[in-house]
Amino acid sequence: MAKLHFLITAGGTREYIDPIRFITNASSGKMGYALARAAIKAGHKTTLITTVKNSELKIVEVETADEMFKAVKKHFKKCDCLIMAAAVADYAPAKKSKVKIKKSKKDLVIRLKPTVDILQWAGKNKKKGQIIVGFALEDRNLRKSAEKKLQGKNLDMVIVNSPAAIGGEKTAVQIKTAGSKWIKIPVAEKRAIAARIVRLSESLYRC
Repeated sequence: MAKLHFLITAGGTREYIDPIRFITNASSGKMGYALARAAIKAGHKTTLITTVKNSELKIVEVETADEMFKAVKKHFKKCDCLIMAAAVADYAPAKKSKVKIKKSKKDLVIRLKPTVDILQWAGKNKKKGQIIVGFALEDRNLRKSAEKKLQGKNLDMVIVNSPAAIGGEKTAVQIKTAGSKWIKIPVAEKRAIAARIVRLSESLYRC
């Protein structure tokens, strides 16, 4: 089996309103870390870009969606497989206050702007042989939404789960690779699911 270079993202990004406050999500980064450990255990070179600090693994630490995008761009050309497990914010404040916003009795209106779609960028810029894996957290129409993401963003594999996956050690997922049937995995340890995803990525690379 060929030794690959896995580029993996993990955690939820922070989009700052002012120097103190930020918009984020509940992602724990556990799946991304499980994927990194599984790839390393399988003997692959692994670069983990994450918003979650951890002394166990060597990481590229980022905070915002923009920082994550820049880090992915930096390492993307040298990777064989990108797995975007991070929960990157879809929106960020259009303008960050340079000072802490004081509380008042008036409503506070924050205008948001879309962040860069990292998966879409990767799908447009992948080279021959590169594998791109995306995650889709959906609360309805799981397969339909995930298939749209798989095709629309030129992915090789998509993993779909529900909000129940957030923060837990276990989850249930459904996996779809381009041109194949859905694989349904019942509730299992995230480390076991991660090992399955790494093996599927290996098989796609060999193809």
